Amino acid sequence: MDIKIRRVSIKDLDEVSEVEARCFPEAEAASRASLEKRIMTFPDSFFVAELDEKIVGFINGCITNEKTIYDELFSNATLHIPNGDYQAIFGLDVISDYRNQGIAAQLMNYMIEVSRLAGRKGVILTCKEKLIHYYSKFGFKNKGVSKSNHGGSLWYDMILEF
Repeated sequence: MDIKIRRVSIKDLDEVSEVEARCFPEAEAASRASLEKRIMTFPDSFFVAELDEKIVGFINGCITNEKTIYDELFSNATLHIPNGDYQAIFGLDVISDYRNQGIAAQLMNYMIEVSRLAGRKGVILTCKEKLIHYYSKFGFKNKGVSKSNHGGSLWYDMILEF
């Protein structure tokens, strides 16, 4: 499978919005307006995975000086600190038909490498308990239950420090 990972473009907004809606429950999914603001504010940390010129997944998140994600980061793109210490990951989305083929891992490894090359101190994310093991494979450490209650779910803070 020839997956191409590239930086997002505003022209990708419709496809990215569709992928997000297919990958997350409505209460957790970023709105089209939120995704548009993210694309405009931090395109350097928003990457899409394409297969035959179709977006099948993406990874995105702002940059912060915090070691954990807090809920306001999801909705307020102006909290992005371009030269901050930590790359946050808001979403790692892959359409269900393309899962279990290594695409999410390619996106994650790409984001980790871009963050490392940019001189960040690490990468942070929140995940549900069932995904702690998955993210641990990339070197993330579980920091326990998150203060985030995004979408009304229970989240765990994860950090990968360089």
